[in-house]
Amino acid sequence: MKGQEWYQADDVAEEYDDKRFSRGGQLIDRREKEAVLDAIMPVEDRNILEIACGTGRFTVMLAQQGADVVGLDISAAMLQQGREKTKDAALEGTLEFLRGDAGRLPFPDDHFDTVIAMRFFHLADDPEAFLEEMRRVSRDQIVFDTFNRFSARSIYNWALPMGSRLYSKSEVAVLLAKTNLTLEDVEDDFIAPYGLYRSIPNELATPIRTLDELIGSLSVTDHLASVSYWNTRVR
Repeated sequence: MKGQEWYQADDVAEEYDDKRFSRGGQLIDRREKEAVLDAIMPVEDRNILEIACGTGRFTVMLAQQGADVVGLDISAAMLQQGREKTKDAALEGTLEFLRGDAGRLPFPDDHFDTVIAMRFFHLADDPEAFLEEMRRVSRDQIVFDTFNRFSARSIYNWALPMGSRLYSKSEVAVLLAKTNLTLEDVEDDFIAPYGLYRSIPNELATPIRTLDELIGSLSVTDHLASVSYWNTRVR
């Protein structure tokens, strides 16, 4: 995995949410959570694993919605931030944070209803192997996102601390076929790259987002979207 050491640093974990999901990044956080909920609702009583859960943005949200959730991450520092979030959270379901390797998941086959992996595959050095392992422990559904090769994301990719792996739609289709997953739905979004939203105040980001959504609603711009949210089923 790219950036393992970077993500495990205490100072990175402490500042992670503020740097990415404050200011205009709030719009990204809201949209990503909406995409996850749209894919797996209703979540009540579902048994869910989140791979690379980081600071627990999705794990806490899903537990609040009534799911039984395990959040797994290789970074102890990130997991500690997630545990801090649960102190004041009213959870309808259960939540456990576990340190572990996404390439060797410590669970039996078909253990979870749903496995999700957000902000993960752009760092994966062997996406097929990771997806296969996710499929092994899921009996029903896998939800994940990818950053798209033919998009504005590629313009500033060089400036990121460890770069990103970018995917074309055809590459993801091949991955799904190799791992025996059936595509249920895919949503494309954010013509403007995430980095733009994070760098400006929310008051400026909001009208840009409105324009982004308007342009993104045109089918001819699908291939320009920076991110795709994939909802797949286990065959």
